[in-house]
Parts: sequence; structure tokens; C-alpha cells
Amino acid sequence: MAQDMTLLWGSGSPPCWRIMIMLEEKELKGYNQKLLSFEKKEHKSKEVLDINPRGQFPAFKYKDYILNESYAACLFLENQFKSQGTKLTPDCPKELALMYQRMFEGFSLLEKTGQVLYYDYNVPENERHESARTRNKEALTTEVKLWEGYLASSSGFLTGKTFSLSDVTVFPNIAYLFRSGLCEKRYPNLAKYYNGLKDRPSIKANWPPHWKESCECQVLLKDI
Repeated sequence: MAQDMTLLWGSGSPPCWRIMIMLEEKELKGYNQKLLSFEKKEHKSKEVLDINPRGQFPAFKYKDYILNESYAACLFLENQFKSQGTKLTPDCPKELALMYQRMFEGFSLLEKTGQVLYYDYNVPENERHESARTRNKEALTTEVKLWEGYLASSSGFLTGKTFSLSDVTVFPNIAYLFRSGLCEKRYPNLAKYYNGLKDRPSIKANWPPHWKESCECQVLLKDI
């Protein structure tokens, strides 16, 4: 079945990483994959556009099914391969509800992270304001504190006592924070969660290649 899957991806992209973690957890090895470059604008190539007309990573296809939205891909794969690999949805309704809640809250965390990290990239120079930068940082700080609180009584996973879809989808967002310089001492619960999962086989096997090297980005969130 994995040979019927194709993934075009970019290193460091949380949406790409989610799908790769998911495929690993479901033991779907040997799928067709290709690492492409953001810097070379390969996400705008015909190869990508043929699968993802938005010109974004990931571009993911299973048979004739297009699943470029990473959450859609993860939910689909769990549904289609429920009995294969790791079971990623709890049976308990209360735990299931919390899992879905945290999954979709993850969008806010990544969005607010991006508003800080990519402000200069997304906003024309003549439209940039320090007050906007300050607001963005304050909003991200509030968001990160919220997740720090969520993990105060964690058993090592985001929801429940086992690795679930909430971890598949949100761990890459949290890893992105620490890659960008978030202070582990300031957020011990997030740091414990991050350090407890970063060596999980499905995560470690798909660690973004360029993250193995240092970069200037590793101080961008030091004041959050």
C-alpha cells in the first residue's frame, strides 16, 4: 500500500513532518518521497502543482486521493489503517474529545509562531511597525503559556496516557518553537514534553535534515 503513496516535502515544515510521523507510526514504509527546496522555490514547480495547485508543501497523494492538508492526511490514514501500526485514537470518549480539541488548537500555536518568525518576510518594509511586532510577540507568549499549562499534569503525551493524533500533529509545532530559541528553563513542561518525545522512532527517523545544523534562527524566540 505504501508504494501507492507519494509525498513531496520540504525540510522543517511542520505539516510535512506530521504526515511523515503518521506514515511511520502506521508502518507505511517505502512510500515514494522527494525532498524539495523552499529556497529554490521548488514548491512552485509543476511537479508539486500537479498534486497541490496551491504550490505548497506537503503535496501528498494516495492512489488517486489527494490529501495536501496535513490534518486531513493524518485523519484519513488513521481511518484507513486503523488496525495497522500504532493505534492513535483513544477509545475513551473523554480522551477522544480532548485529543481533537488539542489537535485543532495546534493551528493557533503555529499561526502565532509564524506571525513572529516571518513578520519581516510577510509584511512589506514600509508597512512594518514595532507596535505590531510587540503585539505578535505578546500574543505568542500568551499562547505558549497556555500550552505550558496544558502540560502541567502530562503523563508524557499531550492527551491521555498514550501517543495519539494530538502528538502527531502538535509535536512538530512545539519542536519548531525550541528550534527557534524558546527557553527550556522558562517553559519546563513544554521542554519535558519535547525532550521526552524527540527520540521516539517515528519522530527521530524523520527529523528535519537541516535542523541537524545550527542556524541564526535558533535565537529568534529567546525573549518569548
